[in-house]
Amino acid sequence: MAQATSTKLVPLADRVVVRPTEEQEVTKSGIVLPDTAKERPQKGEVIATGPGRVLEDGNRLAMDVKVGQTVLYAKYAGTEFKLDDEELLILRESDVLAIVNE
Repeated sequence: MAQATSTKLVPLADRVVVRPTEEQEVTKSGIVLPDTAKERPQKGEVIATGPGRVLEDGNRLAMDVKVGQTVLYAKYAGTEFKLDDEELLILRESDVLAIVNE
């Protein structure tokens, strides 16, 4: 499904489209937390990237993140939106904190 979404959505400049990873949260005692009690995810899969930021001299700075990578991002970064009943997030590359090598 990542291929279909990435062709519909082309982020501009240094923006990245991320599909947040929903992880089921369980307390130490084994209780599964409902969605309303969970914190916003900070990990997700990159499904589309922009071409990169244009520098003052007119050159384009290449993106460090690539489609398919799993990334960690700032807690309240980006803009959430829905596309084809799928929750996605658009954020700037500078809001990506790390690439997760699994």
